[in-house]
Amino acid sequence: MENDLATTMRNKAGENFRNGYNCAESIFLAFRELVAPELDPNLGRMFTGYGGGLGHAGCMCGALTASVAVLGLLKGRVSADEDRENCYTLARNFHDRFEQKFEATCCRVLNPHPFDTREHLRHCLKITGNTAKLLTEYLMEKDLLPRGK
Repeated sequence: MENDLATTMRNKAGENFRNGYNCAESIFLAFRELVAPELDPNLGRMFTGYGGGLGHAGCMCGALTASVAVLGLLKGRVSADEDRENCYTLARNFHDRFEQKFEATCCRVLNPHPFDTREHLRHCLKITGNTAKLLTEYLMEKDLLPRGK
């Protein structure tokens, strides 16, 4: 069951990417359905600028940044009086897990091909799908998925 969900989420994020969404939008839209379906899908627009490592700057991978946003959605605070360390720890540990798997977090290092070329898109598709799988496994391990998922 757990592996099935991770595979499903990998496929959903990959399908979003194949349908023209960038890596960050693809992650957010797939996980919005899973963890917060009540959220307006138009919130995906917040993630458009994260593609290409922040608008083709080649910095932090958009799939990684959107994954951290999902963690914030689940464990972020709504008041400055609340503790932020739990969410910080989750974000840092997922960052480290991503870096261990992909050997980098920087878009231009992860994917050295010129932006929007066939090779670049093919490689981003793999990174996006595998990030969704990694995030799903992480959420299951940390017992962060809504009950019944």
